[in-house]
Amino acid sequence: MGSLLSSDAVLTKRNSFDIKNLVVNHETEVLKVEAADVHTLIDQCRKNPGHANFIPVSRFQVTDLPKGYRDINLYEYIIATADLTVRLAVKKVSPNRPQFWPGTKKPYPFCDTTESVIRTGTGELTIHKYIEGTGQDAHGSNSNIVSGSKLETMYKTCPCKKCQSSEQPSNVWWEIYVHTATHVVFDEAEAAATTCRLFYDEKACPVVSFDRVSEVEANVERDKCMLKYETCDMALGEKLFKTEVRCGRLFKKVGNKFARKLGNKFMFIVSHPHGGPKQVSIGKWRTSIKVGQFNKTFDRTKITYTTCTCPGSSGALIHCVGLSGNHIHSGALETKLNCSGVGYHYRQ
Repeated sequence: MGSLLSSDAVLTKRNSFDIKNLVVNHETEVLKVEAADVHTLIDQCRKNPGHANFIPVSRFQVTDLPKGYRDINLYEYIIATADLTVRLAVKKVSPNRPQFWPGTKKPYPFCDTTESVIRTGTGELTIHKYIEGTGQDAHGSNSNIVSGSKLETMYKTCPCKKCQSSEQPSNVWWEIYVHTATHVVFDEAEAAATTCRLFYDEKACPVVSFDRVSEVEANVERDKCMLKYETCDMALGEKLFKTEVRCGRLFKKVGNKFARKLGNKFMFIVSHPHGGPKQVSIGKWRTSIKVGQFNKTFDRTKITYTTCTCPGSSGALIHCVGLSGNHIHSGALETKLNCSGVGYHYRQ
């Protein structure tokens, strides 16, 4: 998960940029019914009529990459990222949503919505595997890469609902984290009404989903949210964990080849436009704007970019080959650029 570091990343100091100008128009999709006709929504799309710059992941090929980036490792990295991308469907609007985006007079998404509507967005997964209360991430570490906290629990068996009522609960389980935008899933009440659909690559794909999620982190100012799902389903847990391991290895290979490529601002997004099957969009990031400091190693930044998005893309991770971070797509600016929420960037 995340992106790669480049020596030509542009950092703009906060005092030279009015951060309020980065308030975005959100890009969640609103559906009358969850099984809405995606083709109709695409035909009616005003932001990217025809969706010419979206590529269905099921048809994505290495030749779809621009010249200079037609690399098999980069292609496989995008596919692995797609395998960790999920569609979110949220069926509740929390009464706790604020009236405005923080520090502005711009209405916060769905702040004035009283009825429950089906909203769709996108998320991306990271997975921790636990054995008798000791966890490890897909990089083989038993501590959080940013905070340094240990992946350890007081309990030694799976906390899922099935195991809680079992006389023989599993001592092996997986914690599946869904990273998305706070304006997509605002709080615990909305999390409880959220369904995550996995492997939604084509319309006819079998439905694989989970809906017993809890919210473990949400920040309105940074527009970042993290949900958690716990499972001892061996087939699902191992499949996702091995996919993230593969994704991490490819990430390093891609970084070694492209991180210091002169003028490199290549980026891609995998999302679920209009709540339909996942699509790949390719473009360039424009600026990484410093908005604060996280710790001695990381700055907090927002990123602007040209890569195509549509309603339903909110919450997708942005992957910049040449810029480190964990930035999440927040929405569209009035300038027609797209913008992330606040993520972290390795200080140079």
